[in-house]
Amino acid sequence: MNQKTTKVAVLGAGLMGHGIAQVASQVGGFDVSMLDVEQRFVDRGVQMVKESVAKFVEKGKLTKDQGNEAISRIHPTTDLAEALQGAQLIIEAATEDPKLKLELYQRVSKLADDNAVIASNTSSISITLLASATKIPENVCGMHFFNPPQLMPLVEVIRGKKTSDLTIERVREASSKMGKETVLCKKDSPGFIVNRILVPALNEAIFLVQEGVADPEDIDKAVKLGLNWPMGPLHLLDYVGLDTTFNITQVFMEEFQDSKFRPSPLLREMVRAGMLGRKSGKGFYEWDSPGSTKTK
Repeated sequence: MNQKTTKVAVLGAGLMGHGIAQVASQVGGFDVSMLDVEQRFVDRGVQMVKESVAKFVEKGKLTKDQGNEAISRIHPTTDLAEALQGAQLIIEAATEDPKLKLELYQRVSKLADDNAVIASNTSSISITLLASATKIPENVCGMHFFNPPQLMPLVEVIRGKKTSDLTIERVREASSKMGKETVLCKKDSPGFIVNRILVPALNEAIFLVQEGVADPEDIDKAVKLGLNWPMGPLHLLDYVGLDTTFNITQVFMEEFQDSKFRPSPLLREMVRAGMLGRKSGKGFYEWDSPGSTKTK
């Protein structure tokens, strides 16, 4: 029986998590719990939601009352049991670390309703692997949003080895309610559709910088004007986080056993140096402050 989704639990209040929580509330009209491991992360997530909602109000896309309602439907917490209480759809947006995610899925599986769908926003980790840590793998699938979730219209829905048709249907239905278009990745293949194509392209842009072929600004300008990308590859890397991209290359190397996915030494070096892009305040560009949306 298809259970109607009225409450969504978002596990993670970071760059992706807060945006997913906002979309689920603002567009989907869902009651949303937003969880993170420490209060300071939760508070930061709430602040980012408020700032984003304020921009929608400022641009006339929402009334002030609608903005306040969207914020009021989001319930921040650090208590996993509280976050999962009554949730029909659980969207995991934790750090791209397989060990961390597997531990989280084991805990979620013990606390969640047996009919709840557990959907991962992972950009590269195997859905089948994550589902193996739960008692009902049929209820687990991928639900990959794009950054920023408030603006990007696509959600990749990924089928794990044991994912049921009903789970796919419920996630597509919830995505639609959030105003998103969906594509179905029929096989649990690393990087799914978009990142399988994108990450090697981003990595190649870093090789161009490393080899001194062109400056970051000119590489970004060339790709924006020559390939009609809305954002250049190095600006995009800074935006999503160099560590996130590096982690995806590690998954690709492990899963495909193919050297074509080898990360640029410069990418590895920048991650080691904590130059992660906008989340740290410096990457290929200088950012106003950590987490800022504006470059200097």
